[in-house]
Amino acid sequence: MQRNGSVSPRMQTTLPNTIFKQKHKKRRMGEPMKTLSALGCFMATAAFLAAAPEVSAQDTLKLAVGQRGVWDTSISELGQRGGIFKKHGLVLDLLYTQGGGETQQAVVGGSVDIGVAVGIMGVLSAHSKGAPVRIIGAEGTGAAEIFLYVPANSPIKTLKDTDGKTIAYSTSGSSTHAVATAFVKQFNLKAKLVATGGPGATLTQVMSGQIDVGWSAPPFGLDLLDQGKIRIIAAGNDAAIMRGQTARVLITNSQTLQSRKAVIDRYMRAYRETVDWMYSDPTALKIYAEFAKISETMAKRSRDEFYPKQAIDPDNVVGLDIIVPDAVNLKFIPAPLTKEQLAELIQIPPR
Repeated sequence: MQRNGSVSPRMQTTLPNTIFKQKHKKRRMGEPMKTLSALGCFMATAAFLAAAPEVSAQDTLKLAVGQRGVWDTSISELGQRGGIFKKHGLVLDLLYTQGGGETQQAVVGGSVDIGVAVGIMGVLSAHSKGAPVRIIGAEGTGAAEIFLYVPANSPIKTLKDTDGKTIAYSTSGSSTHAVATAFVKQFNLKAKLVATGGPGATLTQVMSGQIDVGWSAPPFGLDLLDQGKIRIIAAGNDAAIMRGQTARVLITNSQTLQSRKAVIDRYMRAYRETVDWMYSDPTALKIYAEFAKISETMAKRSRDEFYPKQAIDPDNVVGLDIIVPDAVNLKFIPAPLTKEQLAELIQIPPR
């Protein structure tokens, strides 16, 4: 070998033979080991492929959720914290909004994949105008959890005392909007309806005298009720059209449903499993209490007194024969939707 690293002519003639002999010798000596190594690689690969479904990359879904911290709107949050959505290969990116109208806009605009707790009246309205929205599940049936309240020293005793006053709802198209609108029609009220956002923002406006009648849903407001600082003047189910009918739904964009149907199906399977878990495992109450920043006692009271399990059954949109005519009467839609339009709108993945 020369100093500059080149190979001398003499070594060029002997080196290839030397390398060939070494390679040939090593190959003969290593053949049994290579056979075992190949078999080991095959078995390892087979084992990996068999386990692949459990270790595959997870899909991400973006969610817009109305009213952070309320029991029924917390299903996706609790299921994620409890590991249920992960088990179904899903990671949820949760964005909290002030109400159903804002949530629906995010879905229609395509900035999120799923909208949670959107008022069904608002969805019917959007669909009748050609918005690409689809219902993939019921979120809440009835309105037992919604209540209207006033400060303890307010002269308002019942809804009939609200003429010339202001009544709050969260956002246009939300279930609270439907409740407030139904009260105005049912009792022929002369009150002004005002969008005030979530329960916290609404409470501030009520207690500061900007709004006469506020709205809330447990656990928000229960402590003030117990302390005698506010009084309930009406419950959501006092509005006849809200009783026993689906008030809020889970929605997605039609394009999302078409392009990611398998992922949406998995979301609904995990959602159903989470609902069952929330009513059977005390761990769910503990996680909810931590999330909502309330005591476990308050968490249990909220669930047991205001949210019966059947009220958040995602598989059945109930009362369409009444909801659709009411949506016309309340001017959410100009005319009843046909069976074909409803079939296009409501596409709940089967169990």
